[in-house]
Formats: sequence, C-alpha cells, structure tokens
Amino acid sequence: MTENSSLIKVSGHELDDPAFLMAFASAIKALNAPTIIVHGGGAEISGLQKTLGIEPRYLDGVRITDEPSLKVVEMVLCGTVNKRLVRYLLAAGVDALGLSGVDRGLVRAVKMPNPNQDMGFTGSVSGVRGEVLTDLLKQGITPVVAPVCLGEDTSYNVNADHVAGAIAVAVNASRVIFLTNVEGVLVDNAVVPTLSPERTQSLIDDGTIFGGMIPKVQTALHALELGIQQAVITNLKGLQTGGGTVFERVK
Repeated sequence: MTENSSLIKVSGHELDDPAFLMAFASAIKALNAPTIIVHGGGAEISGLQKTLGIEPRYLDGVRITDEPSLKVVEMVLCGTVNKRLVRYLLAAGVDALGLSGVDRGLVRAVKMPNPNQDMGFTGSVSGVRGEVLTDLLKQGITPVVAPVCLGEDTSYNVNADHVAGAIAVAVNASRVIFLTNVEGVLVDNAVVPTLSPERTQSLIDDGTIFGGMIPKVQTALHALELGIQQAVITNLKGLQTGGGTVFERVK
C-alpha cells in the first residue's frame, strides 16, 4: 500500500443510523486514498439473537459463538451490515466491494483457545492473504470486510479489532484508524493529539484513561506492536477533520 493508505475499523454501534452512514461514506470519499474498511456489528447481532430466542453470552467482553449464534453472526455481518455499508459507500461515489474473511480465504482463523470455557465458533486470526486486498486497491476498489473468517471446516466469528490489526500488517498499511464514539483520548477535557506507549500506560495507571477507553487504547498499542507505524483513535468528526489521538512509537 502507499504512504497515505489507511485501514479503518468502524464499530457497529452506528451502522444502522442513516445519517452516520451518509457522513461516513462522504468522509471515505474525501480521503481520496487507498482505504480498507473493517466493520463490526455486535449490537445488531445481539438484537437478532434475542429475537430468535438466543441469549447473547460473553467471556471478558468476547462473544461466545455457539452454532445457532454463528448463523446469526454470518447473516448480520456478511449480509445486513456489510451490504448496507457498501450501499451507502457506492451512493457517495466510492467503488466499494463487500466481502468477508471467508471469501477467497482472505482471513484464516483457528478456534479461540480457552481452558475454562468452550468458545464455540469464536476464533483467532491465523493468517491473511494480503494480496487479495492490495490487488483490489490497485484497481481503485475499496474493500469492506466483515470479520467472519475461514477455518479448517467451518467459519469463525473473530473480533473486528483483531481482524483489522492483522489485515493492516498484511497489507503494510501506513496507519490504522479505530473509529469510535469519542474524538480521541481526553486529558483535562481536551483531546491529546499524540501518545507514546509509555505515556499511554502512565495515563492508565493514574486513572486518566479508564473504563471503556482502556480496551480501545490497548487495541491501538497492540497495532503498534504488530509493526503498524501509526494507530489513531477518533470519531467521525475526527476522521473528517484529521483529528483524534495518534499513537506512535518514540523513534
């Protein structure tokens, strides 16, 4: 990928909101650079599970995916959410193509190990065919990836943040952007423009970074550990304006 290339991971919280989708699609169009999108959809998965009489179950924030739940995951992520997102991107003039980790064996996964709990069809990334995506980017196509991945003889539901990080490394993206519901990491009610891993840890230790922001920054730091040059946490406004908190290793 080129110097300006980005992988954007967008959470599923607002992917049923037409206003958000229109603004997001316009922001992707305005980037005018090679971009890969990985999306979540957890809220809609849980909603359909409950409609079907399946109680959502989690372990340490990770969904336990039994066989009936896997069918729901595939329907929601590969179907409803993926195609809705692609539809809005196309309407904004982005040449988008929806696919999942299963298609062309894009992202392979193995069952997530846990000695105390059978995680069912919840998986961990074991490999990425980066060339599948770079070939699309060379054609001016924006891949939109659902985090359902290919196992030995089944599909696996894999955390979208982890899929995003693995893909970003495989395609040598210059940055990975985690789109969330806050503009960035706040210190004294102001967004911190840049953070090193060491400074981030000290802000966690003193309680400045707390609650739901902790897993977000840990995901960003993990992206740096994987070899990605730059990780960003921001919201739609930050994506539109180039704002957010940038995580970089001190050179």
